[in-house]
Amino acid sequence: MTRKVLQIDARDNVLIALCDFSRGATLDFAQQSFTLTSDVPAKHKFATRDFLPGDSIVMYGVPVGEALRPISRGEAITTLNVRHSAAAFHRKDSGQAWTPPDVRAWKTKTFQGFHRGDGRVGTRNHWVVLPLVFCENRNLAVLQQAFSEELGFAAPQIYRHQVADLARLYHEGKLDEIAGYQPAEDLKVTGLKKVFPHVDGLKFLLHESGCGGTREDARNLCALFAGYVAHPNVAGATVLSLGCQNAQVSILREELARRSPKLQKPLLVFEQQQWPSERAMLSAAVRDTFLGLVEADNAVRQAAPLSQLTVGLKCGGSDGFSGISANPAIGHLSDVVVALGGTGILSEFPELCGVEQELINRCVDDAVAERFMELMRDYAARAKAVRSGFEMNPSPGNIRDGLITDAMKSAGAAKKGGTSPVTAVLDYPEPSRTPGLNLQCTPGNDVECVTAQAAAGANIVLFTTGLGTPTGNPITPVVKIATNSSLASRMSDIIDFDAGGVVSGEMTIEEAGQSILDLVIRVASGEVFTKAENLAQNDFIPWKRGVSL
Repeated sequence: MTRKVLQIDARDNVLIALCDFSRGATLDFAQQSFTLTSDVPAKHKFATRDFLPGDSIVMYGVPVGEALRPISRGEAITTLNVRHSAAAFHRKDSGQAWTPPDVRAWKTKTFQGFHRGDGRVGTRNHWVVLPLVFCENRNLAVLQQAFSEELGFAAPQIYRHQVADLARLYHEGKLDEIAGYQPAEDLKVTGLKKVFPHVDGLKFLLHESGCGGTREDARNLCALFAGYVAHPNVAGATVLSLGCQNAQVSILREELARRSPKLQKPLLVFEQQQWPSERAMLSAAVRDTFLGLVEADNAVRQAAPLSQLTVGLKCGGSDGFSGISANPAIGHLSDVVVALGGTGILSEFPELCGVEQELINRCVDDAVAERFMELMRDYAARAKAVRSGFEMNPSPGNIRDGLITDAMKSAGAAKKGGTSPVTAVLDYPEPSRTPGLNLQCTPGNDVECVTAQAAAGANIVLFTTGLGTPTGNPITPVVKIATNSSLASRMSDIIDFDAGGVVSGEMTIEEAGQSILDLVIRVASGEVFTKAENLAQNDFIPWKRGVSL
């Protein structure tokens, strides 16, 4: 690594350590010399001047904290000497002219996708099975076992094979061998051959909601499911309902009509209280779903322009490098996709704290800006009502790896949205209908956020991580991008792209973004399946509109 420290913005009064430094180390930067007065681990920051209590800590050109006590020049910024503080925001006070990136090299490029009747294009061809209420979870599990194993959708049963090995050793009385058992590294366990080769997956959306909560949560669940059924990555759906729950079939149909007035895909509904027996209902569901899969298997991939991409922009397990490597890299990718006529969805409202004014000024009109402010203030008020707040968003892992305040985390997280104008603001769980950069109200919680991005219409999700997370989604490919090369090497089984070269200076943000877009095209075309897909990481958690950060 040629550089050892980094300043993100000329207005910043802290520097980022790119490797570990010990107290007493002397560093030169921008014709200045700094002697560290404390240890500064990689990804953490140190002061470039003396601070008094109440002084503002600035990163990315915006306030990200406030000094709690005197901080000396060269001292590490920590939770012991800095607390969360963010700039206030107000109505749109200026417009921002946008200079789009040069996209001439991308205009003629296409991906191979599934063209749906509503004009949208999917990157996968899935069938979904969903329960409107948790009472149907057991029936869902019965169908999952039957279909996944018999039709070749189940992941290879590597660990089942290991358990069978251990059981064999136990029956042979070889207890000593069990204690030292190591599975063969070259063991290859394959599943059954797929019966429907053009169906990418049969997905079962297990959850714990649908009744007993608020009516708002029940309608939001139905709206979320409507987004999944109408999604271009979905060929059809089987719905299990008990009958008496809050999340009624009629609400699901209402929400579907809002998203797809003329639904051109099979929707199979089975309400248990209308059947003479559970067995009769499940047998009918098996038969009709099988026929639906026969129809879904007729779909074929065809060329589609990159304007048909709707890209979810997400970070999770973030670290001190997220805002300088992977996040701005996918921000550049988002700008390219938007310039081509596509859509980017930037979510995680608790992680936009402190950068609201920049986003407000990027809104295309006052109505869009006003809605963003309204949703941000409403979310913040809900958090305060239960004695929480956005300042409690950073996790122990975030703090340990250099993100010590929510504003600091947010300033880096917002880089995922690039620089393009904000064309729409979506409340949860509304669909995305306007091309361009959309802001979506969701928690920062990894799975709740990605679940909502898919429901809004994201046909691919870009997920940056500095600490490592296996998060995936049932219907939308999730491309995992490491912020640092150490993570990419250590957790290569879950990482799809290494953006660590931006930190070391081996690649620019633009080069990283373009390389990720090349990968996105291959993933969208079905040439490459993401690590999360290969691991069957089908995470699905509806957001209850209580407090989740």
